[in-house]
Amino acid sequence: MTRAEITTPEAIDDDSLVELSLRPQRLAEFIGQPKVKESLRIYIDAAQHRKEPLDHVLFFGPPGLGKTTLAELIAREMGVNIRTTAGPALEKPGDLVGTLTNLREGDILFIDEIHRLRPIIEEFLYPAMEDFRVDIRLSDGPKAQTITMPVEKFTLIGATTRLGMLTAPMRARFGIHQQLKYYPTEDLEQDELHHYARWRTRAGTSRARYAACGQPPAASRARLRAGEGERHHRQGRGRRRAGAAGSGHLRPG
Repeated sequence: MTRAEITTPEAIDDDSLVELSLRPQRLAEFIGQPKVKESLRIYIDAAQHRKEPLDHVLFFGPPGLGKTTLAELIAREMGVNIRTTAGPALEKPGDLVGTLTNLREGDILFIDEIHRLRPIIEEFLYPAMEDFRVDIRLSDGPKAQTITMPVEKFTLIGATTRLGMLTAPMRARFGIHQQLKYYPTEDLEQDELHHYARWRTRAGTSRARYAACGQPPAASRARLRAGEGERHHRQGRGRRRAGAAGSGHLRPG
């Protein structure tokens, strides 16, 4: 009879489903950044009341604070689609033509690391952001022809960790600027408890699978291993202190 493996390097289908469910589904579920959430709530409600697309949004701040997650939450709150790309991935205007022309009214284009856009891409985005049109050059040289194509009114959300590297003309075209700051300890503790509670709630659908192999989702396994290691460390330290006290070699303090 083979021994049941407690851990496995292979991905488990149930893990991906449960871990995706740990992400916030609404802006109210996003923990931390209260001023940013309050401002975004006002902007979103105003845009929905006017039945217009949201103004262009710029998120800036240190990495890992939730800029991408907030962009996805805005799309969910507005009930629109979101297309995601990154500044270094855009090398020529043609890389954006298909994306912009396929956007529907109100859709969101999210550009991460927007400070790394090439100047030619920035120049291409200016009329798209202001007048909702793109100028496509058909050839080069003195007889080059350019055609103008209209695009639907969309929202551009940019994210950057280096606001100073973003050019002034690009910054001026964003109507909403939001700075994300580091999370205080109480927000981190609340986020950890919130994730654990959501995992406990949503893992019920795959409880039989976890009972058979004895493993929660990958992220939770890592936290559990860290907790077990800390617990064993404390127990070992306590036993060493007790042994030293029994032998009379315990040092004061």
